[in-house]
Amino acid sequence: MSFFNRLSDFFTGYEEIDDEFFEDLTDTLIMGDVGMSTAEELVFELRKKAREGRVSDTDDAKKLLLKLMQEKLDEVTPPDAFAYEDQRSVVLMVGVNGVGKTTSCGKLAARYRSLGRKVMLVAADTFRAAAIEQLTAWAMKTGVDIVKGREGGDPGSVIYDAIQSAKARDYDMLIVDTAGRLHNKKNLMNELSKINQIITTEYPEAVKETLVVVDASTGQNAKEQAKEFKEVTDVSGVVLTKLDGSAKGGIVIAIENELGIPVKFVGLGEGVSDLRRFDMEKFFQGLLGED
Repeated sequence: MSFFNRLSDFFTGYEEIDDEFFEDLTDTLIMGDVGMSTAEELVFELRKKAREGRVSDTDDAKKLLLKLMQEKLDEVTPPDAFAYEDQRSVVLMVGVNGVGKTTSCGKLAARYRSLGRKVMLVAADTFRAAAIEQLTAWAMKTGVDIVKGREGGDPGSVIYDAIQSAKARDYDMLIVDTAGRLHNKKNLMNELSKINQIITTEYPEAVKETLVVVDASTGQNAKEQAKEFKEVTDVSGVVLTKLDGSAKGGIVIAIENELGIPVKFVGLGEGVSDLRRFDMEKFFQGLLGED
């Protein structure tokens, strides 16, 4: 059973609000990958409201929990979270291999091309030959141009060439696939630092967005990966793939609350159009079984 169903069903199994209710709610949240610290924060606030007389039954508790969760996410997402979409921009996609990073690059290219943006894909993951081939296939599928180098080449030179091409041919957006060598954080940090410096020097008029791609089905491991990348570069958002029936869902709340990084896109299937903006309202409706 998914977290969405488990949490919705939880509230139908209790007739009164007591210590057992709060303890079981904490366990349910943790099992849904909300994370221990976030779960404890939410239940602490719920207990406090109950003592104040603002929670009289499980229906009140359900509605208040929804409100508390929404408040936590509202605190993280800035009002200009998608400002880069309307400006000349460079979107760096980071993440370990196997989470859907290169596929997410392709899907984002398809999304923005459909919105009228002039998009270029940049194959800067020169460490993995399959990544270059995969991104090339996405460029053909989506009808966008691509700049790529040779396997084992310098990612910085690929970025440099892409920027010069973007300026010469008036591209709106570069979507850059980067290497995901998290096991060697020093090399990764140096590589991303070099890429960022090239963008700052050669393309100062562009807005830079750095999105870390993680797999929702891996639960707390997804949060830890996002945390690791946040430590080595300036991450501005999360792409959460595989947020469907196989994922527990609460990881969205854990990432935003514990790391302070907004979830900007979620993968809801295998189709080209299944990478969508994270819709907080729809998420919570599904999470708590609202119509």
